Amino acid sequence: MYSVVNWYTETLHALSPFKYLSKASIMTSRPFRVLILIVCCVLATSDLFAQKESLFNIIESRGDAAWQRARQIWQWAEPGYQETKSSKLLADDLKAAGFSVKMGVAGIPTAFTATFGEGKPVIGVLGEFDALPGLNQQASAERARLEDTNSDYGHGCGHHLFGVASAEACVAIARQIKSGTLTGTVRFYGCPAEEGGSAKVFMVQAGLFKDCDTVLHWHPSSGNSAGDRSSLARNAVKFRFHGKAAHAAGAPELGRSALDAVELTNFAAQLLREHTPDDTRIHHVITAGGSAPNVVPEFAEVYYYIRHPKANVVRDLYARLVKCAQAGALATETKLEINFQGGIVEILPNNVLANVTLRNLRNLNSLEWNEEEFKFAARIQNTLDVPVPLTSINEVVDVSGTIGMGSTDVGDVSWVVPTTGFNTACFVPGTPGHSWQAVASGGTTIARKGMQLASRVLAATAYDLFTTPELVQAAQAELRQRLGGQPYQTLMVPGQKPPLDYRNPPKK
Repeated sequence: MYSVVNWYTETLHALSPFKYLSKASIMTSRPFRVLILIVCCVLATSDLFAQKESLFNIIESRGDAAWQRARQIWQWAEPGYQETKSSKLLADDLKAAGFSVKMGVAGIPTAFTATFGEGKPVIGVLGEFDALPGLNQQASAERARLEDTNSDYGHGCGHHLFGVASAEACVAIARQIKSGTLTGTVRFYGCPAEEGGSAKVFMVQAGLFKDCDTVLHWHPSSGNSAGDRSSLARNAVKFRFHGKAAHAAGAPELGRSALDAVELTNFAAQLLREHTPDDTRIHHVITAGGSAPNVVPEFAEVYYYIRHPKANVVRDLYARLVKCAQAGALATETKLEINFQGGIVEILPNNVLANVTLRNLRNLNSLEWNEEEFKFAARIQNTLDVPVPLTSINEVVDVSGTIGMGSTDVGDVSWVVPTTGFNTACFVPGTPGHSWQAVASGGTTIARKGMQLASRVLAATAYDLFTTPELVQAAQAELRQRLGGQPYQTLMVPGQKPPLDYRNPPKK
């Protein structure tokens, strides 16, 4: 910097109107002071870019191995709370990178934490790895089953990318902590069963986020976006009805149909929809309804989600939904068993963190597809009802102030520690989540490129938080302001345990 300043002083001294001034006078002039400010900013910025570039180089150097892990998790496609291989794969890689790993946290065998460094700040990064039922799919542009597996599951939400990208960002940050470039702690949270299992709620209750200063997350999508966006709170419940079997033709009067109870519950729920607040979502699947039409079903089960942008509304609506099931049991003289699967609250946005992430996503988005990827995308778009221009991968959308129509247990984390997330384009634009097209895209290099972009954005954002304490303090102050003295209240019932068997077939 001294040589630059000296050169500028000599240059000004040689030029009119500064040639009549002494060098000392030049060094006290306004142009000189402005120049010093500019030079300091340029040098600081170049140093920042250099440090972030080293993060990106680490991520790039591990790119092939990271993609192999993501593809392996994509292939395994393990159900929530049963992600034994996927969880171990991520944990083993972080342990090999020098992280201190704790498996089986919060009473969940596949949940874990991986920590590197010591002291403040403690920056947490979330990772997920569970798959969805009914979405077994090859990495092809046609609906085709992956034959070399007995599983019916597929990664229709891209969680095989989620966990790996987050872990890679943590490894890059850990390298800089080890070198002395950064000081503090980075922690990866291995979070199972996001799809209905609500694992993060139990991780919050276990106190795993108590020492965290901020938390970052991301999610695969069909586009790039960031901002202080909220989500829908959600309750999940299985209504199980126990009746009495009988010959449906020879002695129907002796039977008590559990399936009739399910159908009455569903009809009552349909009527309930008319009398719920705007933005309410109620949906269900019948998971068991009998085996033969000539046998009165003695057991039936229906699985419900109920959602709304506010957790307190969900709590009230859930009580009304339970009455629908009670009515079904009363009318059919069957016994009702309520298997409450748990609830998650809405995301509490954080504008301070969201702005940092949005800026990094915009600066780093350089997604480019090759000819083969464009051809694949065009074929996928032929199967979509509402395709979106493929050029949208070059865009970044600010979703601040909006409410996403999905639900996530990240919401519970956001009420106890400042949290923000973003999306990157890992699926063909226009692809709906939880679809076979999403699974197919997730097995291609389109997903790899979106995953690596996510790693870079996470690492860059974490770097900003490590090096700018004021950002962390401002994010924490915003969280306190948004809470306004209102304590975090879970939607779980007192003493509830993780529903580790929620993906298992229903038992009579």
